Amino acid sequence: MQAPARPAGRGRRRAAAIAATVALTLMAAPAAFAQPPADPPSVGMPAPTPGFPLPTQHTQQAHDPESDFTSKWTRADARQIMAQSNPNVAPGQSSMSPNVTMPEIPQNFPAMNDDVWVWDTWSLSDMKGNQISYKGWDVIFSLVADRHAGYTFDQRHWNARIGFFYRKTNADPNTAKWNYGGHLFAEGTSIGNTEWSGSTRLMEGDNVNVFYTATTFYDIPQRNAGGGGIAPDAAIAKALGHIHADQDKVWLDGFEHTKLLEPDGKLYQTKTQNAGFAFRDPYPFVDPAHPDKVYMVFEGNTAGNRGSYRCTQSDLGYRSGDPNAETLTDVNTHTGSFYQTASVGLAEADTKDLTQWHFLPPILTSNCVNDQTERPQFYIQNENGKNKYYLFTISHQFTYADRMRGPDGVYGFVGDGIRSDFQPVNNSGLALGSPTDLNLPANNPSGTISGQQNGRQFQAYSHYVMPGGLVQSFIDNVNGTRGGTLSPTVKIDFKGGVTQVDRTFGANGLGPFGYLPTNLRVGGEGLYK
Repeated sequence: MQAPARPAGRGRRRAAAIAATVALTLMAAPAAFAQPPADPPSVGMPAPTPGFPLPTQHTQQAHDPESDFTSKWTRADARQIMAQSNPNVAPGQSSMSPNVTMPEIPQNFPAMNDDVWVWDTWSLSDMKGNQISYKGWDVIFSLVADRHAGYTFDQRHWNARIGFFYRKTNADPNTAKWNYGGHLFAEGTSIGNTEWSGSTRLMEGDNVNVFYTATTFYDIPQRNAGGGGIAPDAAIAKALGHIHADQDKVWLDGFEHTKLLEPDGKLYQTKTQNAGFAFRDPYPFVDPAHPDKVYMVFEGNTAGNRGSYRCTQSDLGYRSGDPNAETLTDVNTHTGSFYQTASVGLAEADTKDLTQWHFLPPILTSNCVNDQTERPQFYIQNENGKNKYYLFTISHQFTYADRMRGPDGVYGFVGDGIRSDFQPVNNSGLALGSPTDLNLPANNPSGTISGQQNGRQFQAYSHYVMPGGLVQSFIDNVNGTRGGTLSPTVKIDFKGGVTQVDRTFGANGLGPFGYLPTNLRVGGEGLYK
């Protein structure tokens, strides 16, 4: 079907009085809320492939969020990606199933803004995952960097700021451009000197909480000149401010910043333990099973000095007697897989104003599988009368452990609660990847695309799953043409732990560029005309 102009109906401190004003509001939704469901796929779980190990058996059983149970994305699971890949495709094609392959983006893509590069993007939303239209405007937030400052697209990371865009809710997404509102925070006011990804939550009234990664680089000029290398600091922070809109524009102001969390070295790896540690991408939410609490997922790494970890049998996850299983001795002796220690962390708010939090154990680890589980988010949908919790995250092919292979894309896991024995979607974890020939080595994302590898293996990244299964990302490299703008939105159907690209959406599976539709209107119907 063609992408609709609007989605279908499914489709540091403040006084106590102000703190109470911004306490979490559930917008009159019932305690049993779930997000608008995605359409179900027309395919079932992939069958086992001869010559490959069987995936780990996961129960999907929920555990108390405050317990110490941590699910594992195992090597047995991740090897299913290659098991489900075609070993006989012609060079330059995608070897992955069409069910998990993003349609190819045209090389002549438009730029949404000529002055800033745009990458990780998220919508104004509430704590339940609804995307908010505010007084007739759709509002999105993106990492941006100056296209004309003299550094390159690949040097954007230490020059990143959070910017915002807006356009009328009733605008045609196929033709209407996003209006750039500029940097969200005034120069020098945020915690850290670089702003990385997070989430923006509309609270009560015009109050907005922006949760973000406060990153501090100590060598930006050197990095911009092609050198540098001092490890940055990172913390999770939030900024409380206000959103305003009239008939002509949207603006935000009044932000007060609070540092929330820094890695502890016991559950989550610190800079001292590993200069390449990950601690970023806060995503706060309310769990319908615990509606009086606010949780947050984020990307972390397993605590401990880099290289000190050793893979365990549970990290491998092979079934007893599986003839295609690796041995623990082999993996720990002949690979460096113990360097890959990504996790999805969990924290719980201690105060109503969301300024104090405490860590809980990670809900997912990918030790000995992958070193990055970026931008985690929950998508909770009702399936056959029961809420199922889809944990989505993104990862790169170059962060996989030895002997593992998978594309840049979005990965998913399903369970019965926010802390579950998560089952990887499609038995592998891969939900949607850029077209890649997994039989061939990867090229560097910023390098020349080889004539042998698919020219779109890095076409899109930083996927963000929205209500109804819509997925937004940014363009990185389409057959050698660099991006820095939002991709066409695509749609995945998912139910029962199975995902499938919906190629009836938009034009052969590609919807409008930068299509992040809203599903909840706030501020009065009269302003939507």
